[in-house]
Formats: sequence, structure tokens, C-alpha cells
Amino acid sequence: MICYFSATGNSRYVAERLAKALDDELFSLNDAIKQHKPGDWNSDKPYVIVCPIYAWRIPRVVEEYLRTARMRGSRDVYFVVTCGQDAGAAASYVALLCQEKGLAFRGLTPIVMPDNYLVMFPVPDQSEIDQKVQAAGPQIDAAAARIRDRQALDAVPAGASGRLKSGPVNQMFYRFFVSSKGFYATDACTGCGKCQTLCPTNAIRMQNGRPVWGSGCTHCMACINRCPVRAIEYKKGTRKKGRYHLD
Repeated sequence: MICYFSATGNSRYVAERLAKALDDELFSLNDAIKQHKPGDWNSDKPYVIVCPIYAWRIPRVVEEYLRTARMRGSRDVYFVVTCGQDAGAAASYVALLCQEKGLAFRGLTPIVMPDNYLVMFPVPDQSEIDQKVQAAGPQIDAAAARIRDRQALDAVPAGASGRLKSGPVNQMFYRFFVSSKGFYATDACTGCGKCQTLCPTNAIRMQNGRPVWGSGCTHCMACINRCPVRAIEYKKGTRKKGRYHLD
């Protein structure tokens, strides 16, 4: 079973390619989290978790969901994560999660994809996007081959820098950056409600035809990147930036 969390399409693309290569079923964590449906799975094949990296760890919302999910059948769990640069020491944290749940951690492999975090980074130009997506293909296929053969994914050494980024830096990121405060809709907003539909944590509600951000935002960037009229901004830093999503 391939369980994926994806805001702007990177991890969904990886998950769909893995599912095709492995002839396995897909499960959207976005839908389950949004609908408050607890995980209750039974799979003869290994579990494959596909998700982005947020500040050198898997998203907290994904980790919290997996912690409560009931995973029966296979005890093997693989993690294939998308990131803009590297995954830091994310593997050590998901290994602990697997140990806590009595599962066998079979490795984590990072797939570099175009960055979508407009709060800090500019959107790559189209040529860079195409290059990164194309380069990701062989990496995804290699991961699929190892999973098919029940081999552990190659370990990527984190080092002191990775441990720092996945530890204190990750904590500071969630403490000082991850908040819905700062998101707003401009006059270009048509009131279509797509942002509310896309938000995996139900942090957006429509009020008088306009989106309003409440608590629970995980900074996935789905609302700002996938608004059909580019009406959503975050403070002043995104006003002149492009938008990115992978269909």
C-alpha cells in the first residue's frame, strides 16, 4: 500500500509512479486527514509512505496520523520523500516512529523536486522544473526496484548538519513560522472555495464568499500555489513570486 501526502503535486507524482511500477494501491493521506478518518489498513505488500519534507522532517501532520494508524499485515515500511535539497536526519525520526509502532523501518530515500515553499524560496523557472522532474524519474524507479525486491533503501548519512537541521531548526520552524497568520486573499479572489477544499487540515473556511484562515495550518502551500486566479498571498514576501504545482 502506498500512502501519500501531497499539497502541490510533487509527492503525488512520486506516489503514482511508484504505484504503477509496483502494481500497488494508492491511499490519500490528505483526504483521510481532512475527513478525520483514522488509518485502518491491511496490506500484504510493504507500506510505502510518500510525503514532502518540511524543515528536514516529515510533516508533523503526517507523523501524527501515522502514529495513530492501525497498520496490519506487512510489517515493512518504506519512506520515499520529496524535498528541495535534502532530508537532513529525517530517517532517524521515522525509524523511531516505526520502532514505536512495532514496524520494520526499511529506509528513507529523498527525491529532489521543485520547491514550493514560497514563504522562503522563489519558484524555479520552467526549465529548472522540467530538469528536476525528469531527473527524479530514475531515482523513483530505482526506489521502486528495491521495494519490489524487498531490499532496504540506501541510507543517506545525515551528519552533524543534518541532525541540527532536523532537530533544533525544525523545532524553531514550527514555533516561529508555521501559522496561518499572514495568509490573505486579494481583490482578485472569486470566492470559488478551492482553497477550502484543498486545505488538508481544514484551516480555511469560506466566510461571505472569502477565505478565512483559522488554526491548524501546516504551511503545505496548497492554497497559495493552487489558487486558480493567484489571489492568495502570504504577508508581503510572495507578491512578486510565481506559483508552482505539478499536475
